[in-house]
Amino acid sequence: MGSTGSTADVATIPAGATTVAERLAKSPRHGEYVMVRTGPSDSVRAWVVYPERSSKAPVIVVVHEIFGLSAWVRGVADQLAADGFIAIAPDLLTGKAPPVPGTDTVEAQAATAAIRSLQSQDVQRQIAAVGQYGMSLPAAEKRYGVVGFCWGGSASFNSAVMSPAGQGAAVVYYGTSPATASLASVKVPVLGLYGGEDARVGATVPPADSAMKALGKRFEPHSFAGAGHGFLRQQDGQNGANLAAARQAWPMTIAFFRSTLGR
Repeated sequence: MGSTGSTADVATIPAGATTVAERLAKSPRHGEYVMVRTGPSDSVRAWVVYPERSSKAPVIVVVHEIFGLSAWVRGVADQLAADGFIAIAPDLLTGKAPPVPGTDTVEAQAATAAIRSLQSQDVQRQIAAVGQYGMSLPAAEKRYGVVGFCWGGSASFNSAVMSPAGQGAAVVYYGTSPATASLASVKVPVLGLYGGEDARVGATVPPADSAMKALGKRFEPHSFAGAGHGFLRQQDGQNGANLAAARQAWPMTIAFFRSTLGR
């Protein structure tokens, strides 16, 4: 159990799955659920966390894994707020897969099935609408970034392909890259963070890297040796390599957002 407990000591990165409930319970920051209108006939529930600061803050939209909006994703949003951003984590399964009774987390198999029923264009419309909502908040700057994990990492890279008004950056945690033919429309810088042992996702990175370079677009991919898929959530995995990757990747994430969106 020693390796699991070690993640609780790293208060400058998001909590891993095993320690997130404890961290959220102790958070001094204000978080709340809101409903965000994302189209003429739909809305999504979203978790919003505010930083403790006197000046206006940039907004980060946090796109969940294939498992839906979970306590772990809310913990990521809380850490982004600790780092000075307004963080909004939309539940892109709103109305499609209810949480397990008494929890805020959808059962994994139900979430995965529901995610696979989503259309990419609807997901991107909703992410963009959440970004617009975030920028409309009185405490917000008129600029937002997107960060996503696993399935959400792919959605984050695809948000860069769409590059809606107001979006200034995208961060991809171990999500597959878009088709190279679509990358010509990318208008924002992209940071990619990958596990060295995540061969399936890793295979999609070199073609995207080559295409983005040829197009003169900013893509910064980093692969962390020994780390697996989902390393930020599973910080106690891969004999310490996942925690080591998380400790490197998170400061890169914050530095990237500060350089592209402002402090």
